[in-house]
Amino acid sequence: MGKTLVLAEKPSVGREIARVLGCKRSGEGYLEGERYLVTWALGHLVELAPPEDYDKNWAKWDMLTLPMLPERMKTVVIKSSGRQFRVVQALMRRGDVSDLVIATDAGREGELVARWIMEKAGWKKPAKRLWISSQTDKAIREGFANLKPAAGYENLFHSARARAEADWFVGLNVTRALTCKYNAQLSAGRVQTPTLALIVDREAEIRRFTPREFYTLSVQTPGFTATWRDKSGQARAFDRDRMDTLSAALAGKTGVLTQVKRTYKQTPPPAAYDLTELQRDANKKYAYSAKETLSIMQSLYEVHKVLTYPRTDSRYLSDDVVPTLPERLRSVLIDEYKPLAQAILCKKPLQTKYLVNNAKVTDHHAIIPTEEQVDLWRLSGPERNIYDLVVRRFLAVLLPPFAYEETQLTLTVDGETFTARGKIVKDQGWKAAYSRFTLEDEGAEDEDEGDQSLPSLNQGDRVLIQSTKVKSGKTAPPKRYTEATLLSAMEHPSTQVQDREQGRILEETGGLGTPATRADIIEKLFSAFYVERRGKELVPTSKGIQVVDLAPPDLRSAQLTAQWEKRLGDIAQGREQESKFVGEMRSYASRLVAAVKSSDASYRHDNLSREKCPDCGKFLLNVQGKRGKLLVCPDRECGYRRSVTQTTNARCPNCHKKMELRGEGENQLFACVCGYRERLSDFKKRRENKSAGKGDVRRYLAQQGQKEEAGSSAMAEQLKKWLEQQNK
Repeated sequence: MGKTLVLAEKPSVGREIARVLGCKRSGEGYLEGERYLVTWALGHLVELAPPEDYDKNWAKWDMLTLPMLPERMKTVVIKSSGRQFRVVQALMRRGDVSDLVIATDAGREGELVARWIMEKAGWKKPAKRLWISSQTDKAIREGFANLKPAAGYENLFHSARARAEADWFVGLNVTRALTCKYNAQLSAGRVQTPTLALIVDREAEIRRFTPREFYTLSVQTPGFTATWRDKSGQARAFDRDRMDTLSAALAGKTGVLTQVKRTYKQTPPPAAYDLTELQRDANKKYAYSAKETLSIMQSLYEVHKVLTYPRTDSRYLSDDVVPTLPERLRSVLIDEYKPLAQAILCKKPLQTKYLVNNAKVTDHHAIIPTEEQVDLWRLSGPERNIYDLVVRRFLAVLLPPFAYEETQLTLTVDGETFTARGKIVKDQGWKAAYSRFTLEDEGAEDEDEGDQSLPSLNQGDRVLIQSTKVKSGKTAPPKRYTEATLLSAMEHPSTQVQDREQGRILEETGGLGTPATRADIIEKLFSAFYVERRGKELVPTSKGIQVVDLAPPDLRSAQLTAQWEKRLGDIAQGREQESKFVGEMRSYASRLVAAVKSSDASYRHDNLSREKCPDCGKFLLNVQGKRGKLLVCPDRECGYRRSVTQTTNARCPNCHKKMELRGEGENQLFACVCGYRERLSDFKKRRENKSAGKGDVRRYLAQQGQKEEAGSSAMAEQLKKWLEQQNK
């Protein structure tokens, strides 16, 4: 019997699988055991060929060569990872290798990684698929005991290939057309452009907005405060004189409670996390970017093995996961989660009404803890934060609804209507998981009328108006997008569409991009200098605003792009042919290029500096990059760029704010807004003399853990306690 070759996506995952399978002999780019050989890609090893591989004339960026529409798409080995590809290819051609296990990430892109490598290396032997949702030893063993036929994932590969080819046709052609037409580094894409259009359209709404002053009237009675409402139920009025007159007329009057309505209500727990929802909450609470959250999740999944597969779009579990829930609950019997997890474990059977739904589980279930016991002190600060979000949501969804009694009062005074509302909590339910923990915007209801404690009152009671108060305010413009709200808009673009039928179609199609790709799309907007961060807000640059205007109108359509994403899903399910979709994308790319060519619009650089490019002599552009300010050459073929300032995490010793790093080479210095300045060399000396920090302690403890299998040193125990105190 020959050996089985296992192909993982990353070296770290490959080594973990090799350890579980007992592969201990090390070779270049692989590990070998008695029965298995484990190797890995470095992300992608193979990609679609660049334009010049089809036609030498396509190497030059020229409008005359567009559109570029190869008859048959080719793949090439990525030069930077060619050495590892040759290792994988040699292993696939070994005489003692009889079959292959695809162990790349269990999703659309993971399937593409493996299949392109197999095609390029000429693999013809049998293949099976490892499909797991966590990287624990138990999950890996069970996965290998239940390998799936690779043929069952053929359509997933077709969907991934269709996506890649569509992005090649649309992205490369339109990007070249815009760049050549307007002599500027402009790019466009089938998901990138409509996402940018959301931000640009919101900015236009804000700029068009004219604030109006409004007024509200409240009355104070012996037991509560009530808010005035007009006949349509609105609390705001735009006539100051009317409000002042009404306020003066009602003071000292007696009103009648015309309605006292008591209602028992329940709020069910929120569904478990998928990637997009987790990225939203991480941005709200910790200001992490979507990309940062995904990176932290990958570490918790691959390295620490305490959370399940991150790139999921499902917020539910299937029935087959239910038997594992007690073990997952036992894995979080630690720290502040312990009392709640114990209470849930004591209830038999577990309340899974809000967690299990087979019909809503796609390739992977929701993000939940694994059965692996976690050592919290081994997690970095950001890892601890994301783990905390997931565990709290996991506990919350296994708890009963939040129950309360709501009382609504309607008070009538001289024919005018006032309302008040109060709430009495009957059962904390799932909110017990969030004690002393809130997310931004949580529970934001009616801004003109909040909950209050109400006395015992009955319909018909007469109430004295002790005082009245008129307050003024101004209508607010729409809020700029944050990464959290942009992710929501990408997931549910129907909110941007007026037509109800179009909105319904958008909801069914699943939005712009996928949970796995949305973070990269947002990052591209920053790297192309189309969007800047101001605090949490995303603000389009002049370049971003102009490129949306210059791009063909239907490329900006959220509806069209979301429908494409739906069709890619249909290809994965075998409901549509890959060739039909790709053929339409070829025709579509041709129409887009024609639209750019015939446009009479113009592009203007309004961020030119007075400094010339040292390579080509053109005036450099001032741009705000993700990590600071840059000077960039506008000529795409030149590509010169230089850092002016970098935003760092180094804190000012005077005011403790983050400092900027300015200058180049030996002249680099830190600068703070308070006026503090310090050379980089002096800063490094100061840091070297500083005592060990939490990171140093973690590394020391990790080393101690490796050295001492039984027990631990007194020093390690003391440091562990110190670290726990620091993290509280």
